[in-house]
Amino acid sequence: MIKTLPPALFYTLVVSLGGFIFGFDASVISGAVGFIVDDFHLSSWEQGFVVSSPTLGGLLATCFAGAISDAIGRRKTLIVIAALYLVSALASAFAQSYWMLIAARFIGGMAFCSLMVAPMYIAEISLPEHRGKLVSINQLNIVLGFSVSYFTNYYLLNLAQSEVGWAQSLAINEHLWRWMLGLEIAPALCWLLLLFFIPRSPRWLLMRQQHEEAQSVAARLFSGQRIDEQLRSMRASLQHKVAPLSQRIRLLAGRRVRFVLLIGLLVAVAQQITGINVIFFYAPTIFEQSGVGTNAAFAQALWIGLVNVVFTVVAMLCIDRFGRRPLLLLGLGGIIVSMALCSWGFKQASYHIDDTKLRALQQQLPATVVSQLSPMRAHIYSDDVTFKAALTQHLGVQDARKHESVILSEAITMNATLVLLGITLFVASFALSLGPVMWVMFAEIFPNTVRAIAISAVTVVNNAVSFAVQLVFPWELSQFGAAATFAIYGIFALIALALVWRYLPETKGKSLEQLELSLRS
Repeated sequence: MIKTLPPALFYTLVVSLGGFIFGFDASVISGAVGFIVDDFHLSSWEQGFVVSSPTLGGLLATCFAGAISDAIGRRKTLIVIAALYLVSALASAFAQSYWMLIAARFIGGMAFCSLMVAPMYIAEISLPEHRGKLVSINQLNIVLGFSVSYFTNYYLLNLAQSEVGWAQSLAINEHLWRWMLGLEIAPALCWLLLLFFIPRSPRWLLMRQQHEEAQSVAARLFSGQRIDEQLRSMRASLQHKVAPLSQRIRLLAGRRVRFVLLIGLLVAVAQQITGINVIFFYAPTIFEQSGVGTNAAFAQALWIGLVNVVFTVVAMLCIDRFGRRPLLLLGLGGIIVSMALCSWGFKQASYHIDDTKLRALQQQLPATVVSQLSPMRAHIYSDDVTFKAALTQHLGVQDARKHESVILSEAITMNATLVLLGITLFVASFALSLGPVMWVMFAEIFPNTVRAIAISAVTVVNNAVSFAVQLVFPWELSQFGAAATFAIYGIFALIALALVWRYLPETKGKSLEQLELSLRS
């Protein structure tokens, strides 16, 4: 162990490396999906399933992760999760078919339950006054993973388009998306090895009546009189034994836990239904809709990653000072404004191909494709749905999808800066609020005896909403257009803001045991 770091911080850094891998795994697909669509000739629904299949795996795993982490411990569960990430990265990089890729990404998605297990572990090794910051480190690592994936995607894209000898010898230009997905192997292997150096959770040890080891771990985590204080608090909340799983499930459905369960469900649904994973997982696709082109779209995704990191750090500094509730209200307000900006930006767009634009397209597209676009010169299209339908009519499904980005960049007239501003504000607002606050609250609000299965239950709902939003986005974009799609997310954010204002309590600065008593009452 690194002696210069406090033990709780060191263990938190190790465990939260899983957050980095999640962020990388989840968002690296944003750059790869376009090339996968071309390689496997996918429909809109198949494209959506490539992106969302890990969330479906996470949904399944989360159903059992809470009970498994209670049975074998938080540490062993995290080790299994790290192994799943490693297997998934290897299989994704070498996938030979659409369904093989789906299976590989589904396996990696089962590891997404680290999002509930890691904050649980971190909360159980933390002092109350540091818990918000330490749990937020996991969220910081998630957004670092997002950001790094955008950088590696952009770097690999430029390598693939370059004449660099070693890049050509590695066939990066021929297998670009495989390199994008395969880079995850390195951090997954590193995390798997490091997890063998962390202790088991003292709260879990007390649940299993392993008092001597719990005392030993507490002595490493806390100093002086805080050791006995924390152990007494843990023992009091556990009531000396672990209830059977069936009894804990009944407790979860009972009146005493009903209010906190509803609070958890509110935050879980709000985090995903406002569209954050659409932004993260389809960022280049969204920017291409504004007509900036493929390379510029990848470059703008870098900006999104940086903003995400910066405002997550801001949230870490604020969450224990200002509390969870104010951050959620501020963030949801920002999301409403940002979605309004994006919707307005796309609503004002128009699409037109004239002779000048056809000459420009001749420098970028095959002559046969340009000639097929000629009949569109007589029309000015007022929305993206109508324009894309015309492209498909004149070019066919495959060519329209293949050349859409280049044609959009020439045909569109809109304020692309407004869309970039809206997306940036959205990411900043989410990173300041729903991103870190949800996981901190999940680790805080549930009674100790049902915490694992309660977090599992609300995370299942969170994953289900996330899966649905990711799956339908390509279809939604093709059927309703970008303006209506972003307006829908803004309406959901407005509803969530009203519910948070009305029902959400403040939880900062209280021990897990104090919260259990106050929320029950």
